[in-house]
Amino acid sequence: MATRKRTTKRSAPLTEYRQKRDFTKTAEPRGGEGGAKTRKALRFVVQKHAASHLHFDFRLELDGVMKSWAVPKGPSYDPAVRRLAMQVEDHPIDYNTFEGTIPQGEYGGGTVMLWDRGTYEAEDGGGIEALRDGYERGDLKILLHGKRLQGGWVLVRMRRDENDRAQWLLIKHRDETADPDYDVVASATTSVVSGRSMEAIAARKGRVWTSNRSESAATRTPKKRTVAGKRRTAKKPRAKAVKRPAKRAKARSRG
Repeated sequence: MATRKRTTKRSAPLTEYRQKRDFTKTAEPRGGEGGAKTRKALRFVVQKHAASHLHFDFRLELDGVMKSWAVPKGPSYDPAVRRLAMQVEDHPIDYNTFEGTIPQGEYGGGTVMLWDRGTYEAEDGGGIEALRDGYERGDLKILLHGKRLQGGWVLVRMRRDENDRAQWLLIKHRDETADPDYDVVASATTSVVSGRSMEAIAARKGRVWTSNRSESAATRTPKKRTVAGKRRTAKKPRAKAVKRPAKRAKARSRG
């Protein structure tokens, strides 16, 4: 099913990603220049995304960016099931921590949940070169080490649509983690980071960017100033004692 390598003229990393977004309106990360040195432990993330249509964004770190696919029905642990995965533009590494809302009217406007994340590697143990080769050939075999997705998987490139966008299939390999009876999409409905549902994320007003490392200025709790290592606290004025009339106090005691 895999197609042969295709030589195309490559633009600068994240060019398409940035062209589609107005960063004065969306708090999505702009990202660095990409092409950063690939780390030993490569990361993956799956984000549940309620845009114009609900889908799952499957992202793999490779050569300084997150290679990304939109999977309409989400992943399946059944090796007999082949999930369509439409390749989309590369995303910045910072997108790994994005959970919140993209403003309506902006590209991809809607609620985003961090549905799964972890690390991944080449299934054959061939390291980064095996991953690059598999991606170029359209036969990317990987091992996932996530909280919800584990074991062997393969992304197989099928063809390109009228917009020259590649269509792939996401398939679970037949290994000890495969389970045809387990519907992971139906079973796992909350964020692996915040524990919130899609509804709870959407209902949280005034916050369009969340991560495990930072918060928006609008919702960050101000830190209290300290002096010489001690916390400064304002002293509350003491309330003046007021003597109540004896009869009123006695009347109250009867009730």
